[in-house]
Amino acid sequence: MTARSGRGPLVGVAVQLVLMAVLAATSGLSLAGWLAGTAYAVVLCMLLRTGLRRAGMDALGPANTVTLGRATLVGAVTALVVTSFDAPVSLPVLVTLVAVALALDAVDGQVARRTNSTTALGARFDMEVDSILALVLSVFVAETFGWWAVALGGFRYAFVVASWAAPWLDAALPPRFSRKVVAAVQGVVLVVATARLLPDAVLLVAVAAVAVSLVWSFGLDIAWLWRAERARRAAVATVAAVARPVPRPARRIRRPASASA
Repeated sequence: MTARSGRGPLVGVAVQLVLMAVLAATSGLSLAGWLAGTAYAVVLCMLLRTGLRRAGMDALGPANTVTLGRATLVGAVTALVVTSFDAPVSLPVLVTLVAVALALDAVDGQVARRTNSTTALGARFDMEVDSILALVLSVFVAETFGWWAVALGGFRYAFVVASWAAPWLDAALPPRFSRKVVAAVQGVVLVVATARLLPDAVLLVAVAAVAVSLVWSFGLDIAWLWRAERARRAAVATVAAVARPVPRPARRIRRPASASA
């Protein structure tokens, strides 16, 4: 499907609402779950339409369509997690939705490369969907291990909020393999903790270890960005000093000696 820029996001909203209706009929959704899932779908639609318009794209394209499919699954996961605040939810259904969303994460990138449709919008869309899924799963895991576990999905958003006060945090970062490893381990631990595949004591240690690794990873990025900002400020100060005009010494005006009387 390569729907028009306005039609594609609307189709995503419709698909998510249908999926939520199926979940309500089979597993049950609370009113809060319905509201959370619907709000997610509407905000996603608005942001995606705005992104397509700013990028000058008149169609989603195949890769972004796959990512939109992942996003609708994340919306359903959000509805189930919010429902879990009031009543137990079907863990197999929740884990299945998460597993399919993660499996599609390996598909959209392949589709983009094979169809030569890699775009900055697609990369940002994919990253945001991953971040939202991590945040939602960390909220679900926090119900068992304590609300400190929300940090597993909240680090990235705290970083974004901090960049509003310190714009230098918003600069581009160089690729770093360890960052990818930490993100991969974060996802695996969140899925395993959601599925409760290991004893709680083991999961608690794993979740805490991921939290520590995220502090370390974000700390490395912040340190690199601060060094880059200091270098930039030093360069600006040097250019300003060189461009500053050098004041000329004042001329001394010699007065003629007065004739003696």
